[in-house]
Amino acid sequence: MKNSVTNIKLNRFSETFKDIKNNFLNIKEDCAKETDTEETDIKPSQVIELESVQSDLVQPPPLINFITFNRMGVTIKNLKNILDSEEDFELHLIDCNSKDDTWDFIQGLEDERIKSKTRFTVNLGPIYAVNYSLSKIKPNQYFITIDSDVYIKTKNWISKFMEVFDAFPDLGVLGLMRDKPYPRFMPPIIPRVKGEVSYLQLKNAKIGEDMDFIPGQLQCLRPELIEAIGYWSEENGYGDAELSPRVVHYTPFNVGFLTTVEIDMAQTIGCDECQGKDLCKLNRSVTPCYALSKSSNKNESYASKYRWKYIETFKELEEGNRTAYCASVHDPESMENHFYNNVWAAENFDFYVRNSN
Repeated sequence: MKNSVTNIKLNRFSETFKDIKNNFLNIKEDCAKETDTEETDIKPSQVIELESVQSDLVQPPPLINFITFNRMGVTIKNLKNILDSEEDFELHLIDCNSKDDTWDFIQGLEDERIKSKTRFTVNLGPIYAVNYSLSKIKPNQYFITIDSDVYIKTKNWISKFMEVFDAFPDLGVLGLMRDKPYPRFMPPIIPRVKGEVSYLQLKNAKIGEDMDFIPGQLQCLRPELIEAIGYWSEENGYGDAELSPRVVHYTPFNVGFLTTVEIDMAQTIGCDECQGKDLCKLNRSVTPCYALSKSSNKNESYASKYRWKYIETFKELEEGNRTAYCASVHDPESMENHFYNNVWAAENFDFYVRNSN
């Protein structure tokens, strides 16, 4: 199955996308009535959708995107913590071909706020996955993406995001500083205060500057911004580093840091403390789940190899050869109506297929 992608000619992107869709993601949809949820047995590489009928005139609760990639113990701890919240949201779970038992855990979760569970039988990288969830966004819906290594300490954290967005209509992206075990780094900022509500606005968002952006471990996007920018760039694949400068320099919106929500980003959990040890089939003395995640994470090597695409994208923006809107393979209409570098995107997906599975 892997060879069916890696042998694709990159200048034939329509064939690339067709193979991705047909070979790696079989979709099964089960629409529910307003209050009903139906349990459906799903096989790996399938999707179950449990969507409520809702008027576009009513603002839906925020969509939460949660992507898993091995590291079952940390995933269980952090995902259960999110589900312990009493706040309302629509949760979409994606597993990117984990080699441990993460998918077994996900299939066993039951919560009416879980709207879909998806497993990709091949990992095509983080941008492919996040844009898959973003393509499900409803009109007037906020989009929150949370990395699986984020434990949210603060109660009612969604309301803390929303009160800042309500106070500052020019705020497009709101995120947090990374926390331990990572260094707490803050790029140049401008404090913004309105009454009792405040946030730290990113001052420069310099293109090519290390860490001069809002990191994406826990990030929320305003619906009006999504209309303006579309998706994370599949063409350069630079994620957080490209999103902030694209928003700051090429839209009317600002981006910033929320200071009222605390997180922990512990990368490992001991097998004895793991809530999933009864599910785990790994030989833990040889390959614990975190080792699988670490060995398969190729984001840094990708960034090093394809930095030139990131630089070239902003050169094209500066010269007026593209707009701030980025299309996605998950949204064919967006590809029809906006510039999209097929060859770059296919090459990026192929990198992860070859190196991160």
